[in-house]
Amino acid sequence: MTDLTGNTFFEGPAGPIEAILKEPAVQVTRAAIVCHPHPLFGGTMHNKVVYRIARAFADAGFAVLRFNFRGTGRSLGEHDNGRGEQEDLRTAIKFIEEKYSGAELWLAGFSFGSQVMLRAAACDDRVRAFVAVGVPVSKYDFSDIPRCNKPKLFVQGSLDEYGSPEDAAKLFASLDDPKELKIVEGADHFFEGHLPELTAVVSAFIASIR
Repeated sequence: MTDLTGNTFFEGPAGPIEAILKEPAVQVTRAAIVCHPHPLFGGTMHNKVVYRIARAFADAGFAVLRFNFRGTGRSLGEHDNGRGEQEDLRTAIKFIEEKYSGAELWLAGFSFGSQVMLRAAACDDRVRAFVAVGVPVSKYDFSDIPRCNKPKLFVQGSLDEYGSPEDAAKLFASLDDPKELKIVEGADHFFEGHLPELTAVVSAFIASIR
């Protein structure tokens, strides 16, 4: 059960970064950071998919940080096509690391946020595991994604217009174990009508990692 939620800011490379930090009512032993979709197309930390991912982590007892990339919401700076956003995420990791020293850290991202997460920090030694949802693998080149042996979950909708199951399977096959790929049948990129299924898949993966 979680009962402590608050808007906060932490200092980023381009200025203050707006965030929401949800903490459990007990001592924090695990924390997660969730990255939002493309800000030029309306993506923010309040996105429904981001909220559902964050909720799965919160229900599992994690402290959960959602934040707005530079130039989004009340975060200062300008959109940087994923480059500066990687620095924003690294700064968020440092913020969580300093706030919850010794806590296990997970990362998650949806769409553009998954791309930033995979490139910036998925293989960071401080990260225990990660979740990538709606990876836009049909739109961007992911051949330079670092390989690592951390537990990883990929979730795609069978009707995802930015990441077909076939393209997602190719990326998935190139990654090191341990890994899971879940296809949510009938779901589009935003999992409209399938958000409970998405939450259940993420929750099951979290529960499987000890």
